[in-house]
Amino acid sequence: MDDVVGAIADPVRREILVMLHRGRLTAGQIAGRFEISRPAVSRHLRVLRESGLVRDELVGRERLYEIDPERLTPLAGWLAQFVRPRGWEHRFDALETEVHRTRRRRRADSAADEPKEDTA
Repeated sequence: MDDVVGAIADPVRREILVMLHRGRLTAGQIAGRFEISRPAVSRHLRVLRESGLVRDELVGRERLYEIDPERLTPLAGWLAQFVRPRGWEHRFDALETEVHRTRRRRRADSAADEPKEDTA
């Protein structure tokens, strides 16, 4: 996970990931969207490739890049522990609690209503 965190620490690399999330792009298409040199973009792509966040494929004379989102899954899971439920998520949690409470109460009430067997 450390290599993924290191790779996404740079804002240029994060922007490249956003671009690739929309679809495959050539190195030239990626470089054309930045005001930095092509060799600098190439270095960023190498870091993303080495971290496993990006795959490349040679198609003719062009190298196509695409994102591999699976490498982000462990990081997303780790980050999720810090996110507090808001909005609907919080309401669903409260609803789940109320459903469990109601079920427990109904079970207790039905157990109390059952006729007791005579043991005499």
